[in-house]
Amino acid sequence: MLFQDAMSAALAEHGIDTIFGLVGDGNLFVMDSFRRLPGTTYVGVANEASAVEAASGYANVTGRLGVATVTHGPALTNTVTPLVDAVKARLPLLLLAGDTRPDDHLHAQNVPQREVVAAAGAGFEPIRAPSTAAVDLATAIQRAYAELRPIVVNMPAHFQWSETEYLRAPSRLVDGKGVRPADDAVEAALGVIADANRPLVLAGRGAIDPAARAAVLRFAARIGAPVGTTLKALDLFRGEQHNLGIVGTLAHEVAQSTVAAADCVIAFGASLNRYTTVNGSLAEKRRVVQVDDDRRSLGRYVAPDAGVLGDAAWTADAFVRLLDEAEIKATRFASPELAAELARPIEAPDRSDGGYIDIRTALRRVEETVAADRTVVTDSGRFVYHAWPAISVQNPRHFVHTANYGSIGLGMGTAIGAAVGRPDHPTLLVTGDGGFMLGGLNEFSTAVRHRLDLIVVLLNDGSFGAEHIQLLRRDLDPGLSLFDWPDFGPVAEALGGRGHTVRTPAELDAALHRLPDRDRPVLIDVHIDPNQVS
Repeated sequence: MLFQDAMSAALAEHGIDTIFGLVGDGNLFVMDSFRRLPGTTYVGVANEASAVEAASGYANVTGRLGVATVTHGPALTNTVTPLVDAVKARLPLLLLAGDTRPDDHLHAQNVPQREVVAAAGAGFEPIRAPSTAAVDLATAIQRAYAELRPIVVNMPAHFQWSETEYLRAPSRLVDGKGVRPADDAVEAALGVIADANRPLVLAGRGAIDPAARAAVLRFAARIGAPVGTTLKALDLFRGEQHNLGIVGTLAHEVAQSTVAAADCVIAFGASLNRYTTVNGSLAEKRRVVQVDDDRRSLGRYVAPDAGVLGDAAWTADAFVRLLDEAEIKATRFASPELAAELARPIEAPDRSDGGYIDIRTALRRVEETVAADRTVVTDSGRFVYHAWPAISVQNPRHFVHTANYGSIGLGMGTAIGAAVGRPDHPTLLVTGDGGFMLGGLNEFSTAVRHRLDLIVVLLNDGSFGAEHIQLLRRDLDPGLSLFDWPDFGPVAEALGGRGHTVRTPAELDAALHRLPDRDRPVLIDVHIDPNQVS
């Protein structure tokens, strides 16, 4: 058997059927072998960075391992930014990277790949010999899940076309779900909870599965607590009458005042980072109980008064049982009055004027028009502070943002992976003009080639927004941040998609109402005023 066939067989044996990539000398024949296997999908992208972004989007929405592939040297260095983003997101990924021959140190594309990977914070797992391909791959997959980060599988290019015996390697994955908390940890946490008069329950990405959601809601009802989420658990409690929505820097006024009044926060599957805690203020003057099934998350950003290593559903139900046994009464913090306040609609005047659409108006109409079962992906930029609270999802897993590293330009690649992961549902990408030009324009063509059901809402203020506002605040000329971009509607048409350029609410409505008839990716270029984005 040839090395490339051994690698593709090993990938298939581990259930990997979808790979995003860009081929070159170091991975060409491995991918050619893989794509000829029945039931496999290879999605070719235009830039190596987008392969990793797409693997991230796919992993986020499916819960499966995201896999990307690139060749050696500059191809690998092109992936550094999305690798760092995935490291910061603690997302298990696999990147199959070619490498130059170790004895050819003068090869133009030679670079110390292990050091490049280490600098990004990812893991490095070499294929030691053609005969060890299966066991090395199994090790890399186990590490990706255990370490919660991307692992780069290094494949020397000269292994391709080498004859080898295929030696199967079984999966090394161990199911880590259902971690039962220690009794003493549960009792210590319950002592904190029982003393609370105004408790708040917070859920993060680690508590979004249906069993955890149901158990956390039972616990919140048992102690009379309102519920809220981190950004990555967006809309987990949508429809619940005491749902505060996103807690932290994005919280609305009612949520802010409720959090300020709380005397105890019980967090399930939430890391309690600086954004959720508003630079740690959430833990000031109130006690904190943190529950997580990953030991590394406990106390990572905030020192809790009680930490419980355990599955969210198990722990929440254990709390309820002990509360019932002790006959501890529920508080009235989740009151009818709070429910009435939360039900009151938030009014926002439309400031569309002079060829620009108010960003809030634009997002509200997108929210109302695009099918509710959508997948939502956002690029990064100033616009997200409006977009994240405005655009809803039916399941938190169907929401992906690319702001883990603060880089713009990762949204389109991520949306491609998300669209492949949920092919029977539309994918909505909300992006800024700067991010679209940096990393989206080339991959819009990729979405067209693969006939993906992708809707791109481009919030176009003709600027790099964060820099624009900084210059204005110092009474400086914002010219450095402003750009005379092309008209993106015709550009989308030239790339084989459908394009609309809109400058008024009426034009936006017309474009949105054509969406049900789409037969290819659609881009809506929404012109907004850079001076009206907060």
